Amino acid sequence: MVARIYKPAKTAMQSGQAKTKFWRLEYAPESPRVVEPLMGWTSSRDMKSQIKLNFESKEQAIAYCQKRGIPFQVIEPKERKFHKRAYGDNFRHDRVETWTH
Repeated sequence: MVARIYKPAKTAMQSGQAKTKFWRLEYAPESPRVVEPLMGWTSSRDMKSQIKLNFESKEQAIAYCQKRGIPFQVIEPKERKFHKRAYGDNFRHDRVETWTH
């Protein structure tokens, strides 16, 4: 079972950078989830899919996997593109886009 090491992205409901500073180690699912026919619940016999470990750095997570002989895959975070804009830019006369109601 391969472990994935990644840095979680912030959620859509989040304005700050909380819960994005740590690196997370999760196991990839070994088997697909099964729908229970009577109640319709989804279940899995894969217990390692419930394990989520947080590390302060990528190197610590890699060292953890190497020490225990766990195959791993590192997913690098994508850099966020930030466009600094002012409210007044919405009403500039030389805008490329035309503004209509």
